[in-house]
Formats: sequence, structure tokens, C-alpha cells
Amino acid sequence: MAHIPVLTANGQGVAEAWEHSVKQVYQHGCELTTMYDQTGDPPSKDATMMITVMDPLAEPRIHKDLQGGLETLQEYVMEVTEGIKDHLVRDPGEPDDARWAYTYHGRLFNFTVPGHEAGYDQMESMVHKLAESPYTRRAQAVTWKVWEDNECSDPACLQSIWCRLMPDGEEYFLNTNVRFRSNDAYKAAFMNMYALVELQRKIAARVGEMLGTEVKLGRYVHFADSYHIYGSDLDEFNRRFLRSLENRSFEQRTYRQEEVEDIMRDAKPAIYRKAQKLGSNRGHTRS
Repeated sequence: MAHIPVLTANGQGVAEAWEHSVKQVYQHGCELTTMYDQTGDPPSKDATMMITVMDPLAEPRIHKDLQGGLETLQEYVMEVTEGIKDHLVRDPGEPDDARWAYTYHGRLFNFTVPGHEAGYDQMESMVHKLAESPYTRRAQAVTWKVWEDNECSDPACLQSIWCRLMPDGEEYFLNTNVRFRSNDAYKAAFMNMYALVELQRKIAARVGEMLGTEVKLGRYVHFADSYHIYGSDLDEFNRRFLRSLENRSFEQRTYRQEEVEDIMRDAKPAIYRKAQKLGSNRGHTRS
């Protein structure tokens, strides 16, 4: 095969769209090795993928096959939307600082550039663009720092977020496109999508505040240059994910938000404490 497949997946909500996307890459992706393979690992399943979520808040929202459980999902949402781990990013002026190279929240809300003392709040800039010109095509935020990430051992996977308002009568809907250069389909993509929809909600609320009207969520599109299931995860994927598809209904494979809202809310205080106590060494996270 000379070409990496370009696949599409769709769903009414995040859980449905993600499940469809993982099946697609497993069934129709090509086989490729990766830089993280160990001796004896089979090749990964890989494709370029575009996932469309028509109603980002449609229920059931949460897939039970997410990695790490509900508390881990809540922690990741807080990391992306609140920046609870931004203090773990290393000082670029300290060569021996072994902490994280970045957080998505830091890159989006405080994008720093050498020679500029203050960082750029790209989210607030997007909000102002959308409020001033709802039809603008320039409301975007990026994460890639050419002067750092080309030499980084663990560069950012999320590359950009682009938003545009779509009028429908007297209402506005915030449509959002997200692009990843690399995305672990099985063990990361659902949490990525869920957390970024929560960020989409925050953007919509802020734009609505500035416009003086409610802004609802339009479709969310998740695009990945490399959307993959690692070869080392294929056995687990077959035993856990595929078996669940065979033996359980979609309702049994998912949670409605209201079913788990108390669990996720009650986990927040411990998550805040954990974030403050985290050490300075970062383990490498595949993407």
C-alpha cells in the first residue's frame, strides 16, 4: 500500500463518534511501525482521520472504555480547561529542569515567545474575534513552537483549534475544528475529544457573554494526521473493546452525564490536591 488511508467517522455525540472512529481505524487502517515499538511488537493500525460530532453534548456522552476511569477523565478536563498542571512546565532557561515541556492549557492561554515578557492568551483573542465579527475565519489558536518543538523529545500532539459562529435565526452556534498531528485512537482520543468539547463550551459561554446572547454548541470536528492503535495495545483492544461491542448494547457501553456527575464533581478537591503535590519528573506519554 503506497498511501496512508484517509478515513471518516461520525456520531451524534462524542462517545458514539469516538467508538465509530476506533472501529474504522482498526478495520481500515494501514500497518505502520512507530518509534515507541519494543522488540516483538506488531505494527500499529494507522490512518488520517476526520471525526464529526454533530451534537457535542448529546447523551450518552461518556464511553466506559475510556482509559483510567471517571476520576482520570475529570482530572484531564481540569488540566486542559483550568490549567491545574501548568506549574509543572519546565523553565526553558534552566537546562537541567526535567519537568514537562508544555501543557495544552499553557500553550492556549499563555503562549510564550522569546523576547516577549507577557504570554499570549489565544483563547481570549479568539473570543474577541468571534464577538466582534461572528463570521470571522481568523479565530484560531495554535500550540506549535517552531523554536522548541522541532527539537523536543515529546512535542505537542494537539496543533490547533479553530472556531466559527454559525447563525440560525436569532441563535448562534459555535462550530469547532481541532487538529492533532498524532493521536492515540484507543487510549487517548476519547479523553482528548471530551475535554476539548468542554473547552468549546467555555469558549461559547464567553462569546455569548460578550454578545449578550446564548451561544450554543455546533458540530465538533476532530482531525488527526496520524490516528493510531499501537501494536502493543492490539491484544487488549481485541479482548476489551471488540468483545464489549459483541456482548453489550451501546447503552451498556456508555454513561449518561447525569449518571456520573456526582462522582466527577466530588473528585475535584482530591484532584486539586494531587496536582499541587505532583513531583518534578515527567514520564513520557505516547500520543
